[in-house]
Amino acid sequence: MSNINIEICRFITREWLLPWLKEGKSQSSFAIKYNIDESTVRKIKGRKEYRIPVETLNRICEAKGLKLSEFFKLAGL
Repeated sequence: MSNINIEICRFITREWLLPWLKEGKSQSSFAIKYNIDESTVRKIKGRKEYRIPVETLNRICEAKGLKLSEFFKLAGL
């Protein structure tokens, strides 16, 4: 069984954060747009497992215009 925290963070990093950074935007601006702390962005993309709180995931989803259920479908979880 895969670790859901790792899968969530990988999806956010791969699908939303890395494309953001490739556009020349900063982690700080990502944090502001998605209503989270910059330290949280570092934790999400970090190598260590991050147990992302539901509240944090919900903030990101709200900023993306997604429901949590839609996020889990997109992420294949």
